[in-house]
Amino acid sequence: MPQGQPAHIPDDGLTTRQRRNRPLTIVHTGPGKGKSTAAFGLALRAWNQGWPIGVFQFVKSAKWRIGEENALKALGELHAATGQGGPVAWHKMGEGWSWIQRDLHSDPELQADNARAGWERIKQDLAAETYRLYVLDEFTYPMKWGWVDVDEVVKTLAERPGTQHVVITGRDAAPELLAAADLVTEMTKVKHPMDAGQKGQKGIEW
Repeated sequence: MPQGQPAHIPDDGLTTRQRRNRPLTIVHTGPGKGKSTAAFGLALRAWNQGWPIGVFQFVKSAKWRIGEENALKALGELHAATGQGGPVAWHKMGEGWSWIQRDLHSDPELQADNARAGWERIKQDLAAETYRLYVLDEFTYPMKWGWVDVDEVVKTLAERPGTQHVVITGRDAAPELLAAADLVTEMTKVKHPMDAGQKGQKGIEW
């Protein structure tokens, strides 16, 4: 296992093992490509460790079947059949979530309602320690648009029990969230094929 040496050892009374195993709040933000991709790569590692994984997709259309969704669902099915890896639950706001049935397109206000419903479910799952890794994909946007209260998110994550890791993706992450996170990565764009008029393609974007 790769060994990194921290630049500073805090005087917090914790052992090295206790400090290593603290749950992390991770944020992938910035204008560049790869925020969700990196989060789903993290989910692959979590699956390999046998961790239960909960994915909550907040913005992408229900019609957009991304490759990571199919791959992680297949890994969840593999776990159910063989016990290998960990269980995977995938929830998508564009489908009205998996536990409620609502037509997002019948009323624009339902988009905000569905975002809040998703956050309420996440709070319940955190309290119950349902998953070991939560991928809250594009969750920065409901906070940016005022659908979900940033301060409540920060407080809930700070008070979550156990060793539940949470990774949040999306542009324009709130400063309060960045300050509270343990790991923040900003994706910056240097070049992109779209700049030259090239649209997304299979195997790269989905």
